[in-house]
Amino acid sequence: MGCDSCGTKSAPGGCQSNGDCGTNSCNRLNAYDWLVNLPIHDTNSYCRVVEVSFNGGSRKDFYRNSTLQQLYSGDTIAVEGVSGFDVGEVTLTGETVRLQLKKKSVDEAHPDMKRVLRIASGRDIELLNQNKAREKEAVIRTRAIVRQLKLNMKASDVEFQADGKKATFYYIADDRVDFRELIKVLAGEFKVKVEMRQIGARQEAGKVGGIGSCGRELCCSTWLTEFKSVNTAAARYQNLSINQTKLSGQCGRLKCCLNYELDTYLDALQGFPENADYLRVAKGTATLIKKDIFRNLMWYVLPDSNKQYPVTIERVQEIRSLNNQNVIPEELEAVEVTSTKVKEVEPEFVDVVGHITLKSLEKGDKKRRDRARDGRQGPPQQRSAQQRGPQGLQKSEGGQGQQRPARPPRPQGQRPSTPGDQRPPNPQGQRGAAPRQGGDGQQPKGGGNAQRPPRPQGGQRPNQRPPQRRPPGAAGSDNTPNKDA
Repeated sequence: MGCDSCGTKSAPGGCQSNGDCGTNSCNRLNAYDWLVNLPIHDTNSYCRVVEVSFNGGSRKDFYRNSTLQQLYSGDTIAVEGVSGFDVGEVTLTGETVRLQLKKKSVDEAHPDMKRVLRIASGRDIELLNQNKAREKEAVIRTRAIVRQLKLNMKASDVEFQADGKKATFYYIADDRVDFRELIKVLAGEFKVKVEMRQIGARQEAGKVGGIGSCGRELCCSTWLTEFKSVNTAAARYQNLSINQTKLSGQCGRLKCCLNYELDTYLDALQGFPENADYLRVAKGTATLIKKDIFRNLMWYVLPDSNKQYPVTIERVQEIRSLNNQNVIPEELEAVEVTSTKVKEVEPEFVDVVGHITLKSLEKGDKKRRDRARDGRQGPPQQRSAQQRGPQGLQKSEGGQGQQRPARPPRPQGQRPSTPGDQRPPNPQGQRGAAPRQGGDGQQPKGGGNAQRPPRPQGGQRPNQRPPQRRPPGAAGSDNTPNKDA
């Protein structure tokens, strides 16, 4: 059995990757159980104490395993509590626990050490989840009670026991607080045994949790259990700017990680000369601004100049010995610092406006161009045939591909008669060849080939009298047969 995220193989019940996989269950482990696979040769001398964590690893304690069953890291067990039982997770077993007991000065054979009761059952876990769901509302209610009592303290967190018979209230206060009245009110409000425990700002940040400036989860909420004092001298030794905003963590105090590399810097700074903050040269007094332990260089700046001069340790010792002899050298003899880091080339700005088109629109334009090209090819008769199509369909104007049925040819011969307005049939079968008749029904002079008089200029027709309709059979009517025809 191993961790589901990192795949690290371990003893049944837990991951042994020491939190490298980044999962919450792995981050709860404080120490790596590197003796977990050690075979047991003597059962009498085997360590029967296990380390159990509660509330996601924020609290840990040692319990004696008096049962005959063997426990592994990651097992959920029920242990003795205050007037009941509590449920936690096993984090360490075996000989590693004995090393932790020695580190924390805890006697393994202490008679008052609480015992492991059993492997947690489904009922135990159900009670644990029910009481954990009450913690958020309890914190809000506790802060309201503290405000009503006007106590100079801050309620940070509330932790219920698995069986719900006890509750631990964590608070932050600068001075001593008389919370005797507060305990009575809380005990009557939640019907539990109340325990008040004062914590600091760093412990509060560990309980709340969060993401640090490094991008990972806070150390105090994962593996860090002992908090050491951090002062600004740690930042000065590491050549960090004293910026309270950047050096402070979520708790408002200096970051704990300032102490991680402090020993390395102190060891490296032993090779640098002391009392070399000022060097006298011909251009003036050079002032030390920083020490580079990676290149073994000391950076100086001259008066009336903002340029920084990197000087080797040997040259600094030489100038310092000359100054002690009241000898002022001409210059600092700064070295040239070359960076081995490949310079990143910033990409040039490219104007891509108009370079991106929609393929759907391109397909539509291509189809329209293909239709227009097919219509322009071939002789006029072939183009008209292509436009009409094989079924007598004619393309509409605009070239959009829409078609309508062609107009059927007009029949040769007589035009169908309409009542009230009839014309004589055209013997030639041609449109416009029949002579026009006047208002009196007579044919104009000049025969059937008489031409229409020219229209006057200006685009207006002469005033014409509308033709009078006559009853059928009257003289000069349109129904009278044409004898000349």
